[in-house]
Amino acid sequence: MAVHAHATAKYVRTSAQKAGLVLDLIRGRDVDKALATLRFARKSVARDIEKVLRSAIANAQQKDGFGGDVERLFVTACYANQGPSQKRIRPAPMGRAFRVVKRTAHLTVAVAERPSKVVAAAEPETERSARSASTPKRPRGAKPKAKPAAKKAPARAAAKKTSEKTDKKKKAAKA
Repeated sequence: MAVHAHATAKYVRTSAQKAGLVLDLIRGRDVDKALATLRFARKSVARDIEKVLRSAIANAQQKDGFGGDVERLFVTACYANQGPSQKRIRPAPMGRAFRVVKRTAHLTVAVAERPSKVVAAAEPETERSARSASTPKRPRGAKPKAKPAAKKAPARAAAKKTSEKTDKKKKAAKA
């Protein structure tokens, strides 16, 4: 059974759009690679996302049924929802005022444990497997072998004759 866990940071002082750009970098990655990506990302929101990711990892470790191997965790989902915006006023020329919107975001990161790889037991020798073993399989994407050239030769000769006829007609028309 795979363990699922998530963590959320609310009211982070960035826009959801800017956070989404960094979250797109780690979606679907292994936890170790995601942490390395966030460590070297050149966006300031990457630190906040790294904290949320570490919290999600810690939440997964506390769950019952966790295998104990953090390296098997990967980021299943990560998104940024828009939080409340603070409206402020900035003085402008001639007594006017400009509105400044200071946006916030709610960052969520979900992690899950990759299922362990199960190795199938050897298939018993049956009639079907014996038949498939006798016929060689061609690699995926490979084209089937070409037919013998003897069958194609008459078609080529016929095409050559028709082209000679058209050449003679063109010469006769010019003369």
